[in-house]
Amino acid sequence: MRDVSEMQLQNSRVLPMTRRRIIFAGLVIVSFFGLAGLMALTLATGNVGVLKGIMFTCFLLTLPWTIIGFWNAVIGLLTMRLAKDPAAYVCPIIAGDKNAALTSQTAILSCIRDEDADLLETRLNAMLASLLRSGEAKSFSLFVLSDTSRDDIAEQEQAMVARLTSSWGADIPVAYRRRTENTGFKAGNIEDFCERWGDDYDFALVLDADSYMSADAILGLVRRMELNPRLGILQSLVVGLPTESAFARVFQFGMRLGMRSYTIGSAWWQGDCGPYWGHNALLRIKPFIENCKLPTLPGNGPLSGAILSHDQVEAVLMRRAGFEVRVLPQEGGSYEENPPHLLEFIRRDLRWCQGNFQYRRLLTMPGLLPVSRVQLFLAMLMFIGSPAWIGFMVSAALAGVTAADAPLFRAETGYALFITIMTMVFAPKLATVADILAQKDLRRGFGGTFRVLASALTEIVYSSMLAPIMAMAHTLFIGGLALGKTIGWGAQGREVEQLPLGLTASKLWPQTLFGVLAISWIAAQPLATVWPVIPIALGPLLAVPFAVLSSSPSIGLMAIKSTFWRIPEETTPQAELSPLSLRALLEGPQTLSADANGTHLPPQREPVRVKA
Repeated sequence: MRDVSEMQLQNSRVLPMTRRRIIFAGLVIVSFFGLAGLMALTLATGNVGVLKGIMFTCFLLTLPWTIIGFWNAVIGLLTMRLAKDPAAYVCPIIAGDKNAALTSQTAILSCIRDEDADLLETRLNAMLASLLRSGEAKSFSLFVLSDTSRDDIAEQEQAMVARLTSSWGADIPVAYRRRTENTGFKAGNIEDFCERWGDDYDFALVLDADSYMSADAILGLVRRMELNPRLGILQSLVVGLPTESAFARVFQFGMRLGMRSYTIGSAWWQGDCGPYWGHNALLRIKPFIENCKLPTLPGNGPLSGAILSHDQVEAVLMRRAGFEVRVLPQEGGSYEENPPHLLEFIRRDLRWCQGNFQYRRLLTMPGLLPVSRVQLFLAMLMFIGSPAWIGFMVSAALAGVTAADAPLFRAETGYALFITIMTMVFAPKLATVADILAQKDLRRGFGGTFRVLASALTEIVYSSMLAPIMAMAHTLFIGGLALGKTIGWGAQGREVEQLPLGLTASKLWPQTLFGVLAISWIAAQPLATVWPVIPIALGPLLAVPFAVLSSSPSIGLMAIKSTFWRIPEETTPQAELSPLSLRALLEGPQTLSADANGTHLPPQREPVRVKA
């Protein structure tokens, strides 16, 4: 009888999901051909030559992610406004009783490489303390899995683990393992854990060095995994920690606006083929060991060897084995840090870019589900869109120069297309802004109506400047990949510090040159024709001052005190964040206007250490 019930439950999930995917695919396909047709009409003036053909092809390559993001946002907004419990609607798994005792054993994996041991210790102390207070400490063990290359940092890590063991070891076992060679990178680090200790645990909670999770968030994942035996990976929705970096503050405000509607919308059609982001997620260890060992890509060059972007590959392999991979799209208790300045942000993105391009050799892996193949393809297309976008702009400029007196495009359809594309690009953020403004508590959490609107508007300007800078970085890096260049996998820079002008200029001169050429071309054109592309040129032109100023600690402090780009954790500081002593919370204003909240915030306190 139980098997029949499970089969009926499985069918109830599969059939609606199939219909959802057909609907979503239909929306994407119709939108794609509609926009392609509109662009064809726009370019169908005068002589249609090679340059217009290149423009059209490049435009098509930029469309899939724009269209998918738009429909994710639309579906996400409708779900947020119409569903009683949006997260449960798109992630229909049994949540269980939050007071029920755990029956499983979970290994907490802190995967690190050349990190600040003091900062890591603060976070791990806070997490272990919260687990001890929850009464479920006996169900967890902590493993500090180090791939650190420097002996001096390794000594600091060992001292940190000794202190953690002294404080918590009687209740939560603490282990330390260091590899001097980071074979397989992070995936190899986790694989080594699985080979040594995997058989002793039911689940593994994967954390990066900058990860932080509350006990409630951790226990929620574990209880769901216990009650849903076909669930292989459960990904939490990760939000940025309050930050003193101006660059990260504005960026993660925009991410916070866009990701909720986007994630709920994507979960609506991805369902049990959801994403895995490599951290702040729970894995079922046995099927992970049996099915998710990554292949080593044959050959030489940057796209061979160990797979860098391991997470999505492990997700599709888990799904191939018949286990569900789901994201739980509800905010609360799951955090990370974002890069503190533009140069580190670019470095992280280029590492992802190289890893995603390795997926090309995995598309034909036997047994993958169609949705899984689409996900791998889209992961590559996300970065292919950057050189396609640059190619479109350069081809348009060259076509304008060679077109003599003939109009380059049909104005009426061109402007309609521009407005349509811009609406689709910003749809995820606009959808979440609409949802925030419609809910009193959420609106207050983000600082009130005025702050939400002003912060959203300035963030759109910020992201409009950032996008072409990143597109240039992606384009140059992809060109380098073709020539055999690669990017290292060293420690990530997490400290808020002023970028030196000389270093920044040496890294961003290609963007600056592109901006100078773009502005020169714009100046020679009729303003009524080229005004939409002015913001695209300003970002690269101002890349160096943008990077330097946004990295400044003093400007970061000014941004905090301004109360703009505010997130709910600043308006109502969560007790779970108090042990971290985040400067963004300590330095922020303790009161807001009546429109924002109307109440006094509790004063920040020194962290309280709970001893075992």
